[in-house]
Amino acid sequence: MEHPIKTDRTLLGAAWLVSMAFTPFIIPTVAFWALFMFLGYLIPIEYELIVVGIVFCFTFAIPVLIIYLFRRIHSLVSYDPGDRKKHFMPCLLNIASYASCLLMMHLLDIPGYMIGIILVSLLLMIVFLFIKLKWNLSEHMGGAGEVIGALVSFRYFFGYNPVLWLCFFILLAGVLGSARIILGHHKLSEVLFGFAVGLICSLLVLHPMGDLFFYFI
Repeated sequence: MEHPIKTDRTLLGAAWLVSMAFTPFIIPTVAFWALFMFLGYLIPIEYELIVVGIVFCFTFAIPVLIIYLFRRIHSLVSYDPGDRKKHFMPCLLNIASYASCLLMMHLLDIPGYMIGIILVSLLLMIVFLFIKLKWNLSEHMGGAGEVIGALVSFRYFFGYNPVLWLCFFILLAGVLGSARIILGHHKLSEVLFGFAVGLICSLLVLHPMGDLFFYFI
């Protein structure tokens, strides 16, 4: 008798939809959208649209286009855990795109707490690039950890109560992690450690206590 997860097409379809909806590339755009929800009364809408547009282009549109073109040229499947080294080059190109976004935001004199979101995403991509050569950690869960770390960190800058948002995103992270396991893309350990890497990177870059860490090293 086959495992129920392998035979339930509805469950697999739902898991695929969740996985696609919360791809790691959309995390920076969602993070900026959430940030502007808190600060909307302080920031002009035109400024918000410009920033979100830059972030969306460099962290979502360009990376997705790069991956699509690279797979078409090299006939790569969307997921190939047996030969992850084939995806090394598109990862490098995506890192270059994120770095370009960071540079443009710096040149436009965008506030440091906003630039920090892109810096966390860039750091995560570099860390995962090397870890995934040996261990297939979940990038989706890394993004989930990044969002939760940002919620905790920004509380100290803006003084809001993050409990409800934390509950929502922790629940969402659980659903996303379950989806990745159901699809057979990751094991439980890869999901948990992927989340931990994202959370730690986010706290180190965005949280005020991270300054102490970098001071001592």
